[in-house]
Amino acid sequence: MLIMTERTDRLRKLRREPPPLRSVEVVERVERSPRLLRITLAGDGLRTLVVDQPAASVRLLVPSPDDNRLEMPTWDGNEFLLADGSRPLLRTFTPLRVDNEQGHVDVEIVRHEGGAVSGWAETARPGDPAAVSGPGRGFDLPDGVARLILLGDETALPAVGQLIEWAPGGVDVEAHVEVISDEAVVEMPGHHGDDAVTWHLSVSDPPGSALVEVVRSLSTADLPDITHLWAAGEAAAMQAIRSHLFTDLGLPRSRATVRGYWKPARDQSD
Repeated sequence: MLIMTERTDRLRKLRREPPPLRSVEVVERVERSPRLLRITLAGDGLRTLVVDQPAASVRLLVPSPDDNRLEMPTWDGNEFLLADGSRPLLRTFTPLRVDNEQGHVDVEIVRHEGGAVSGWAETARPGDPAAVSGPGRGFDLPDGVARLILLGDETALPAVGQLIEWAPGGVDVEAHVEVISDEAVVEMPGHHGDDAVTWHLSVSDPPGSALVEVVRSLSTADLPDITHLWAAGEAAAMQAIRSHLFTDLGLPRSRATVRGYWKPARDQSD
């Protein structure tokens, strides 16, 4: 048992340390929709934040809701931890407009009750402290792809919008977005624009059910070699999508990008 414990400890510390946290402050808070808030952050460290792929990620650290004091965590070899050993309020978001000259970055946060970071966003005011780490990996369109199928829930809206806007003109884009309210529907950017998006309203089903059904309706004939499928959203739904694509259909893993973005509140605090 001791040997296994020591081995586990060594393996835990093999994780690569993420980019350092950069101090920032809120400069603007905009309601993009009744379900989505856009927060603009500024800091000198953002002048060197290079995000050269769509659907990339940054980690956003926000203060404790008790005193609005921002404590920088340290990397313990496996995760960021505060001085008392607790986990900080640190969540992952898609960086939108990155302005290196001004040292600005925008993130969009889904409004929902009980979420620590979404609660912070509701009351964020200019000058409030935060920190950003990143970027994490984005998406690189494989060679030979002429059709891109996008699937995402409300948390993936920023990434889906980026991919629609970024997709080359010769690539046919088809997007499916699941929302829990019509209030979540927003205008999508890019030359493909709103014509590329089918909105799916899902209120009572488990999160991601509409996206899973879209994928389960696909056959191998619907996914020729020129097609790449990108999906992001609730973790269990994304696992069901992986299972259908890679196990049921036998699709090569190089032909799809599937990312779990979040878990329900019973499994995490935000």
